[in-house]
Amino acid sequence: MAPRQRLSATVEHELLEAGRAAVAEGRAESLSAWVNDGLRRQADHDRRMRALDGFFEAYEAEHGEITEEEVEAASRRARARADVVRTPSAEDDLSKRRTREVG
Repeated sequence: MAPRQRLSATVEHELLEAGRAAVAEGRAESLSAWVNDGLRRQADHDRRMRALDGFFEAYEAEHGEITEEEVEAASRRARARADVVRTPSAEDDLSKRRTREVG
């Protein structure tokens, strides 16, 4: 296990409550563990974003700047190939129950 250091931080009330709820529901061992996991995820996210920035910088250095038009065209192609998946909403479930009750 990596060495630990004590931390004092000021956080938003809602985040503190979310952390406490995670502990109470057994989704986190402790508030410190919950905060540590969040910091780890953020550090990993930041590392990945830096790597992605590096990739784009290298790509654009070799091939030229990626234009907004190219991004929009790629987005259209991706949407055209995508499978649409829709989960039923709460309203759909309520509507089905009402139909069964009436029928």
